[in-house]
Amino acid sequence: MSELSHLDDQGRARMVDVSAKNDTHRVAVAAGELATTAEVIALVRADDMPKADVLATARIAGIGAAKRTWELIPLCHQLALSTVKVTFGFTDTTITIEAVAKTTGPTGVEMEALTAVAVAGLTLHDMVKAVDPAAVLNGVRLVSKEGGKRGRWFRDEASAQAAASVPDPVSARSAVVVVSSTGVAAGTRDDKTGPTIERWLTERGFTVRGPLIYADARISSGLADALTGSPALVITTGGTGASPTDGTPEATLAVLDRELPGVADSIRRRGLDVTPHAVLSRGVAGLAGSTVVVNLPGSPGGVKDGLAALDPILDHLLAQVSGGGAHE
Repeated sequence: MSELSHLDDQGRARMVDVSAKNDTHRVAVAAGELATTAEVIALVRADDMPKADVLATARIAGIGAAKRTWELIPLCHQLALSTVKVTFGFTDTTITIEAVAKTTGPTGVEMEALTAVAVAGLTLHDMVKAVDPAAVLNGVRLVSKEGGKRGRWFRDEASAQAAASVPDPVSARSAVVVVSSTGVAAGTRDDKTGPTIERWLTERGFTVRGPLIYADARISSGLADALTGSPALVITTGGTGASPTDGTPEATLAVLDRELPGVADSIRRRGLDVTPHAVLSRGVAGLAGSTVVVNLPGSPGGVKDGLAALDPILDHLLAQVSGGGAHE
């Protein structure tokens, strides 16, 4: 039976001695969501709540809480955090919360990421309670962690196998959705594509983080965020056209180690069956390390066509990348 690390041999609470552990780069990703009303979602996105700057206030609260985790949770170590990022997304009736914490040291940053999500969520509750006192903070959970003796761990029903020496099978079904849209990031437009991709992936058994929403000019940061923890798959939507602000293909090429031009061509061909405008998409696909990255257009129709093109090839592609799908 596994022993609880925070108990000594007499069952008393203790702070774990990490002085003999090696310093390694460590990353943790946590998530949660505030369930509220469609009215609150509309007000927050329009920055029209009685308490203004809702998301900015919650983001700062989450970052500050992560930095003080050692003061809030008795047996946590005081860490030198490299960075803490708190991001938000929207569905019709929820505000999703994600936190990424990083450090280099002898112990992990799981609690810092979880604390950031919890306090950001509580701050959101405080900010919206005048309109919806029944709002509920749900599902505060660790999504993934990386570093130390155990390497990578991803939330899944098979996560107990993550510490094994064989490649972690959980990572084969982890995905991140990134939305590139200045309007959606500013709250002036509804996200009509990110939730569609999230549902599609969830229906196919993926553990999904996001949609992560970034303005067009910050898509490089969005990709860096998405690639944290080396998920199996990253799907972006938006920023693939010929507009001066469309920069998703360039940002994607900057992180790719190898391109998969046939995948991008297949997505365009599928779109051409519906509209000649599909040829204007500059979306790319490829591998960033062991992560498959695919650009989809920013329109609902373009996303539908792109997912239809991915459907028959995705599982085989991911199996090939993980080393289990070689041709016979």
